[in-house]
Amino acid sequence: MPAAPARLILASASPRRAELLRQIGITPEIDPAAIEETAGADETPPRVALRLALAKAGAVAARHPECFVVAADTIVACGRRILPKPADEAAADACLGLLSGRRHRVFSGVVVAAPGGLQRHRLVTTVVRFKRLSAPERAAYLASGEWRGKAGGYAIQGRAAAFVCALNGSYSNVVGLPLYETAQLLAGLGYPVWRT
Repeated sequence: MPAAPARLILASASPRRAELLRQIGITPEIDPAAIEETAGADETPPRVALRLALAKAGAVAARHPECFVVAADTIVACGRRILPKPADEAAADACLGLLSGRRHRVFSGVVVAAPGGLQRHRLVTTVVRFKRLSAPERAAYLASGEWRGKAGGYAIQGRAAAFVCALNGSYSNVVGLPLYETAQLLAGLGYPVWRT
């Protein structure tokens, strides 16, 4: 009988990241990293995404040195401006106003730590363009509540899909975890991604 693969820990409480991993046949254990997630004054959005992912991986790998650990951080940015996870409807509407009729970038830092301390990372960028949003469209989206807890105030896998008129890059990156890059990092470090 073949040996069971090493345990895989997802360093995130995001149900979307866990579901994305399950989509490619990986059911992770969950152990969120409790780290401060603020950007430095002069940090660019991609640098923030990678730094936070590395910090999450380091914190969780230290607790599970015998496991594979997947950590990620996703940033939505208009130019150098990082859009928040809106705290309220007014903040969500401000995000929609910035995104309306414009291109924006979604950056994810992804880190995989293997048993024994080996670690690899990638920075993934997706360019998304929204249609110009009418006042009724914005109001309906805000009323849906779907913006809650979402970077940039929208969920591409939900109603906001109707706002996206162009996407260049990884769709799963915009959801919260770029699957191609994550699978490649895992396979490169010896995790049996493609086991039957």
